[in-house]
Amino acid sequence: MNHSNETIVREAVALDVPDSDSLRFLPEGPIPLTKDGYLSWVGIQHGSSAKHGSINLLDLNTNENRSFDLPGRPGFAFACDGVDNDGLPTRFVAGVERELGIFDLTDRSWKPFQSDVDSAVTNTIINDGLVYEDNLIFGTKDLAFAEKKAGLYLYRGQDQKLIALRNDQVCSNGKMIRVDDSGRLKLVDIDSPTRLIVEYDLDIDAGTIGEARVLVDLTSDPGVPDGAVLTPEGDGIIVSIFLPTVADHGETRLYDLATGNLRCVWRTPGSPQNTCPALVAKSGRVHLVITTAVENMSAEDQEKCPNAGRLFVGETNFEDASKIVPSVYRAR
Repeated sequence: MNHSNETIVREAVALDVPDSDSLRFLPEGPIPLTKDGYLSWVGIQHGSSAKHGSINLLDLNTNENRSFDLPGRPGFAFACDGVDNDGLPTRFVAGVERELGIFDLTDRSWKPFQSDVDSAVTNTIINDGLVYEDNLIFGTKDLAFAEKKAGLYLYRGQDQKLIALRNDQVCSNGKMIRVDDSGRLKLVDIDSPTRLIVEYDLDIDAGTIGEARVLVDLTSDPGVPDGAVLTPEGDGIIVSIFLPTVADHGETRLYDLATGNLRCVWRTPGSPQNTCPALVAKSGRVHLVITTAVENMSAEDQEKCPNAGRLFVGETNFEDASKIVPSVYRAR
């Protein structure tokens, strides 16, 4: 990472992906796959009134995208262990509506294994999440984006138990796990409307988190922090900024974990609503993939933001592609 005081500005390049209005509505959750140059991403919903979304597989070598419709709106999807003859996953663990389950790409079947997420409240669905070994940590979102009633959960693999960590979020996003110098687990988390990136001590065995510590304060920023990933060395946070107004570009930013200083900005021309980043290895180099969205834009807004909903690819200074370790769920 560049540790000078100068902020690097990079221009990301728009792909011709997705190629349909339904898929460009709300792309999120890009995740590198174990096959070089491949990633998955989710279409959260296929239009403002749609009640379903999709899992997508994208080949950055050819820009070919394959889409698989889900029975509801997904918040996240991660490949399960095991691949086909082409080296691609055939099963994904996903959070869809208020269920956790396994989606099989070969027969397009959906098999839930946890169905009582956020059962104490109404009008919420599963949003962003992460995989850590055989555990899932994920949050939900209030569909009205108004009430502090959305949950933050641990699905603990060792006993298949769903544990509520918080129940007072609005739109739970940007989840990462890191290990500090003393070997303790830390959960980095974003509740988007707070405009704060925070960190908790995480104890998976006990099923608890500690008090929140602010890492990055964006309360004076016009944009809203959405999805995020750690840098390969774990010393920085790359966060996509959802700017809910017309602008000539959007931003995904790299902040230093220790100081909170802004180190790099990737601009997305013609697409202000950045949703999620992913670092993807291709041909020995590390690329930044950024999802963006059309959500909430009028027809006039879309004319002014012609690349809204497209995926973008940006260059990085991360040199060791072997440090890009895809998240794979150890399905039981």
